[in-house]
Amino acid sequence: MPAVSKMTTRFVDKGWSQEISQALHTEADELRIISPFIKVGAVHRLLIARPKVLKAITRFNLADFAEGVSDIAALRGLLASGGAVRGVRNLHAKMYLFGSKRAIVTSANLTEAALNRNHEFGLVSDDKEIIAACRRYFDDLWRRGGTDLMVPQLDLWDQIVTRCRLEGGRRNSFAGLGDFGADAGVTVPPLKSSPVSVSDAPQAFVKFFGQGSNRAPLSLLTIDEVERAGCHWGLSYPASKRPSGVRDGAVIFISRLTSDPNDIRVFGRAIGLRHVPGRDDATPEDIQLRPFKQNWPRYVRVSNAEFVAGTMANGVSMSELMTTLGSDSFIPTQRNARQGEGNTDPRRAYMQQAAVELSNEGRGWLAERLQSAFDLHGKLPQDALDQLDWPQIP
Repeated sequence: MPAVSKMTTRFVDKGWSQEISQALHTEADELRIISPFIKVGAVHRLLIARPKVLKAITRFNLADFAEGVSDIAALRGLLASGGAVRGVRNLHAKMYLFGSKRAIVTSANLTEAALNRNHEFGLVSDDKEIIAACRRYFDDLWRRGGTDLMVPQLDLWDQIVTRCRLEGGRRNSFAGLGDFGADAGVTVPPLKSSPVSVSDAPQAFVKFFGQGSNRAPLSLLTIDEVERAGCHWGLSYPASKRPSGVRDGAVIFISRLTSDPNDIRVFGRAIGLRHVPGRDDATPEDIQLRPFKQNWPRYVRVSNAEFVAGTMANGVSMSELMTTLGSDSFIPTQRNARQGEGNTDPRRAYMQQAAVELSNEGRGWLAERLQSAFDLHGKLPQDALDQLDWPQIP
């Protein structure tokens, strides 16, 4: 008589990416997903398995895309792979169903941060009754989730979200972007979005303001530097070099060269948009308002900018980062160290540079300490930022 395999249900609190991979090895033909937030990197992890049936339920709140907690590109990837996607307002559940073989119910969204770095908890089961119950839940929510998402809808949403970001992506403007999810009968208040996850961003940079001959005192108010530089909506680069290496969704840490002692203080962060010549060049009006843009007329536009309240002294020391991580601070020095040639000194890597790309170690270190600075000192209030100039996109 053949042995009967035992049904199992396990509680899991780490290693969610491995759990997903193992489940795909068990059953890859049918995949059903419920996840409020979906990021493109995590979607690619699933699409490698080439599922024949792919259905996803998520949120269609455009504020989520504007804030960077979910990606329109991820939904495009699902549709391009033959998947079907529906949206439900106020969605909070997360579930992954692999045919009739395995169910995962978890707190983890379909993002790299949730699958690999966050503290998430849930269960993994191949119990037939649990899988059947999950399937019933999915099918009921799918039925109430309206019609399938179509590419023209995504194109329109992309235009709306891009325009919002080009105009600075002020958080108080997000509510008017619209929620296109179906009303599935959930009456609780909408789920509050989290700030953009640094670990889910495709890149991370430090952008420098100031020069060695023009350092700011630590007593400089951050709001004064934001107003001077205009870094609440655009980061300036020199005329001789367009910032072509920055991709959409990059996290950019904003810093200022400071004195007594000489250092670089990171005092903010924002989400970058790729540079588009013409659109992202300083206008005569921009130069009149900030004359330094005569020589620094190229922009990386940013949205969702957040800044430490108070003075530059409340920012994060780049000297401390470089002392702690050494060559692992930045991608160029880390690469050179591994290859055994070229500059490995992080303090030389940023000389005469408008910005430098952070390594994974560097971005993690900086993100943690900047968040601690936000927690300790607070952030510049949005109403103060609203008093500054903001671009208007025709």
